[in-house]
Amino acid sequence: MNPCDTMLADDEAVIRALLNEVPFNGWTRTALRRALAACNRDPDDAAFLFPGGAADMIETWACLADRDMEAAALAADLAAYRTPARVRAIISLRFEQNRPHRDAIRRAIAVLALPQNAKRAATITARTVDSIWHAAGDRSADFAWYTKRALLGGVYTSTLLFWLRDTSDTDEDTIAFLDRRLNNVATIGKTRKAITDKRPKLRIPMPGFMRTWAERA
Repeated sequence: MNPCDTMLADDEAVIRALLNEVPFNGWTRTALRRALAACNRDPDDAAFLFPGGAADMIETWACLADRDMEAAALAADLAAYRTPARVRAIISLRFEQNRPHRDAIRRAIAVLALPQNAKRAATITARTVDSIWHAAGDRSADFAWYTKRALLGGVYTSTLLFWLRDTSDTDEDTIAFLDRRLNNVATIGKTRKAITDKRPKLRIPMPGFMRTWAERA
């Protein structure tokens, strides 16, 4: 079940309180009990919440972070910007929102890096990338949907890891890193378009797995 669809208002409050406890107790039941107490709820409810443990807590928090990011992007009114500038602004907003929670995010990444959580980590990243594109106004449903999300997934992940080490006051080093990565993606996009434009002349077949995706889109 998708936690983004089942998160209740009460759970949202608990997750926000939990972020303040994670730096001291990790993504644990102890931290969850303290978060519940901070929300004036029975700490014993921790036994019934997030049956998947730390991974469930982290995925629910990621859903909340995606929602916060999309709301901030809407409030920022980025319609006047071109799509690449919107994507840049939206990722910047996400880092700004999460600046107080760097340690909780570091601990979340450590949990998701465990082999048993690999699929969950991929799902969380894919959902965040979708949220970024959605907030940027992208509604593509063709083959470009897959390529753009795959490229942005790499950009977002590498920039997130850089951001966790960034000691600048307003993430300026991270934004400079993000700009470089986005420029690299733009170059790749131009190269891909040039190859695609020449495909009929060169008679280059589309790889099987790409053809399957394109047919599904």
